[in-house]
Amino acid sequence: MKAISSSCIHHHLPVVHHRRTNQTFIIRGFQEVATLPKQQSASSRLSQSLSNLLRLHVDTPPRTDFQSSTGISLIDEKHSTPTCSPKEDISNKWSEIHGSCDWDNLLDPLQPWLRREIVKYGEFAQATYDAFDFDSFSEYCGSCRYNQHKLFKELGLEKNGYMVSKYIYAMSHIDVPQWLERSHLLDTWSKDSNWMGYVAVSDDQESSRIGRRDIVVAWRGTVAPSEWYEDFQRKLEPVGSGEAKVEHGFLSIYTSKRESSRYNKSSASDQVMKEVTRLVQLYKQRGEQVSLTITGHSLGGALALLNAYEAATSLPGLPISVISFGSPRVGNIAFRDELHQLGVKTLRVVVKQDIVPRMPGLVFNESLQKFDDITGTLKWVYTHVGAELKLDVQSSPYLKRGFNLPGFHSLETYLHLIDGFHSKTSTFREDARRDIALVNKACDMLVDELRIPRAWYQFANKGLVRNAHGRWVKQVRDPEDIPSPARETHHQAFSVEMLATDEGLALTLC
Repeated sequence: MKAISSSCIHHHLPVVHHRRTNQTFIIRGFQEVATLPKQQSASSRLSQSLSNLLRLHVDTPPRTDFQSSTGISLIDEKHSTPTCSPKEDISNKWSEIHGSCDWDNLLDPLQPWLRREIVKYGEFAQATYDAFDFDSFSEYCGSCRYNQHKLFKELGLEKNGYMVSKYIYAMSHIDVPQWLERSHLLDTWSKDSNWMGYVAVSDDQESSRIGRRDIVVAWRGTVAPSEWYEDFQRKLEPVGSGEAKVEHGFLSIYTSKRESSRYNKSSASDQVMKEVTRLVQLYKQRGEQVSLTITGHSLGGALALLNAYEAATSLPGLPISVISFGSPRVGNIAFRDELHQLGVKTLRVVVKQDIVPRMPGLVFNESLQKFDDITGTLKWVYTHVGAELKLDVQSSPYLKRGFNLPGFHSLETYLHLIDGFHSKTSTFREDARRDIALVNKACDMLVDELRIPRAWYQFANKGLVRNAHGRWVKQVRDPEDIPSPARETHHQAFSVEMLATDEGLALTLC
């Protein structure tokens, strides 16, 4: 694969310090490929081999004409329109959109209301990338750049009508070097933890529109496609009391804790379940219908399934759905069957050219079930869960073709393709509203005719500011955005009070 030289680093994707000198590229999240020595690493050679084996290469398309019949650029026309359509009242259909019927007859063609909800949850997952501090020279590397009250405002997500109630932190007791970020500095906010997501809940207006109080958990993904194979432990570990097993590395991140840790005295599992349980009890006491929607991309999609499994076990009767993007396989056939029996509804959004959803279990996967009569049920075989919405890079006239692993796996590519998808037999929607420029936020997927710079999303001057003496220095965080366990506990209490306020009546949550 041809390496692309780039000096453009996004504000949430810092300059990478290469851990292996013989690698062609290291990617953080969806970082642009940086030029290194030409000798290929094992991971890049593996990626190329996989692309050939799985036929992921996309042929170069004919040149696209972006002029309308009036002679006005179609892109200029889109610039003068809103980036989303008016929200419809879906309160009478929320159960079906939430997956009560496994999205039968809603995916092909894609029901417009469902499309908007999928994009909404995808943007919640994207927020975990946009707000994450990837800068290994920052003392706050691995944390969120904003406190929970500012998160949606800073990222332009206030329009969705949700409030963040808690941040989630995770660590791991096993060696997964590419899955958790570490600062190079000795004096850091945390030696072992990473910000891995958040819990949010719909406000009164959004709850009225969607027909219930919706609790959302958004999990962050961290790994680029070329690194997945190297970092997989390829070991299934039991979960629950039955025969269900899940990937060892995923489970470690979800359940690890350490008494000496500032942020992981309790595990990610403990943190999220305590908050979700509290919110469910709060709103059920008020007589409201409550749902739990868990979302994530890449590794975040795997954590979402583990979270759903635990929530369904702990909170029986609660409608639980998982909306994942580019998620790998997580567990064995028994894990899939138990999720189904628990009533968890899962919608997996995948891009045909993305290799991550094919891992682990490139060969030994759910396709082997056809041989059950001969082999019996194979307890060690990885399998996907739930319904699948498959997208294709070739469907969009705005996307480049060719081999582009980070571009194929980028969540912004996923959201662009969802916005333009109508059915498997139809062309890309001409009235798709989502801003096309977002695709190139952290990669180089848009055709050159659009003139959108690659990897354009970054802090001004890459986070440097001039101090009083005219010297360029790293920008100091606002005190309220500096991670602090005590401050976050106070913010959580404030959020609970705000969430419990209804027409001036404040309810006390113990």
